[in-house]
Amino acid sequence: MKPAISRSRLRNAIVFFAKNTESCGKIKLFKLLYLLDFEHFRQTGKSVTGFDYEAWKFGPVPVKLMQEWEDLEEDLSAAVEIVPVQVIDYFRQEVRVRDEVEFDDGDFTPRQLTIMQNLSERYATTQSPTMIDVTHEQNGAWDKIWDKGRGAQRVIPYELALEADAASRAQILESAAEAKGFSRSIPAGGY
Repeated sequence: MKPAISRSRLRNAIVFFAKNTESCGKIKLFKLLYLLDFEHFRQTGKSVTGFDYEAWKFGPVPVKLMQEWEDLEEDLSAAVEIVPVQVIDYFRQEVRVRDEVEFDDGDFTPRQLTIMQNLSERYATTQSPTMIDVTHEQNGAWDKIWDKGRGAQRVIPYELALEADAASRAQILESAAEAKGFSRSIPAGGY
């Protein structure tokens, strides 16, 4: 995937989730992006954002976005702002879309849009603690790598999104291998 398309998808996925879910803070957003990427991989062998996720104590973390979080790149800071919102005894870093910014679906496939819509409907009012529970599912991808802390900060392989006995497993993995090989053949600056 070209870096510009990947970045545009990330920007617009963040805008979409921030506009279509309540209480969309950093934790909830990270979980939604993880669910989007792993569900899309499960169906196609490709992620949407291109992120790698690491197993951290509170769940899967898109490390590149985490590193950028405190000082968002220009494209993200032009689209959203991170606002501290007090929730009882702590502050949640809520993601708010800037007034003039609209969601642009141009870089997404119909499948990606459907997954995003389904996730936003399913988790529209869900708070962060419940999102953590969702991504910590026993024997799920994060749990298999986290392994009671022994796998802390290890990358969660996308292949773990696939059931071992899934009928389409071999085809999906072949598609993933082809996509990975193709992306390595593209020069750093794109086409």
